[in-house]
Amino acid sequence: MQAIILAGGKGTRLKPFTTNFPKPLVPVDDTPILEIVLRQLKYYGFTEIILAVNHLAEIIMAFFGHGEKLGMNITYSLEDQPLGTAGPLSLIQNLHENFLVMNGDTLTTINYKQLFDYHVQQHNDVTISVYKKEVKIDLGVLETEGPRFQRYIEKPTYYFEVSMGIYVFHKEMIQNIPLGAYMDMPDLISKLHCLNKQVRCFRGEYYWLDIGRIEDYEKATDLFQERREQFLPSPVS
Repeated sequence: MQAIILAGGKGTRLKPFTTNFPKPLVPVDDTPILEIVLRQLKYYGFTEIILAVNHLAEIIMAFFGHGEKLGMNITYSLEDQPLGTAGPLSLIQNLHENFLVMNGDTLTTINYKQLFDYHVQQHNDVTISVYKKEVKIDLGVLETEGPRFQRYIEKPTYYFEVSMGIYVFHKEMIQNIPLGAYMDMPDLISKLHCLNKQVRCFRGEYYWLDIGRIEDYEKATDLFQERREQFLPSPVS
C-alpha cells in the first residue's frame, strides 16, 4: 500500500526546536516524530512511501535515505515553494488507485489498515479520519434567549469531531488540485463535496495528538514514554 506524508512545514510554533532542524526529525523521547509514523505505517502494511518535502528537505532526505533501514521504499517529492496541505499532491506521479495521505507530525494509535480497508470497501472518493476532541471551557458559560438569562453552566466540557490530518484518496480526486498551486486540504475536500464526490468519515477507538505547539510536544513525549508499546507495536514474527 502507498502513503504520502506531508513533511514540508517549517514548524514555526515549535521554535526554538525547529530553528535549524526540520520538524519531522524532532525527537519524541528518543525517536523522531516522522520515524514513529513510518514504523507504524510499515506495521500496517504500507511500504511504498512518498515524502513531500520543502523546508530543510536535504536533512530529511539524508536521514531516511530510500528507506532501507526501515524496510520500506521511500521516495521524495520536492516543493520549490510551500503549497499547503493539498497542493503537494498535484506534483506526485505514479499514484496508486487509492492511497493514504497524512501529516508527518501526528502521534496516534489509529489502525491504518482498518482505515484503508473501510475506504476501499465503501467505494469512497475521500475518507477523513476524525477524532472526538475534548474542549474544556475554564469559564462560566451563559445560555440566553435574547436579553433573558436561561441557564448557567460552570466550566463545561464540549466535544467536537476534528480532522486528524489523515486521509485516504482515490487518485482521480487529485485532478481537482491546480498543478503546482497552493491549496489546503479543507478547501480541496469542500470542493469535492460540492462536486458530489463520495466523502465519508472514519471513526474508531484510538488516540490522536497533533504535535503543533510546545505544550503538545511535551505532552506527546510524556505519553510516548508511558505507552510506547501502543504507539510502536512489535511486528508479528
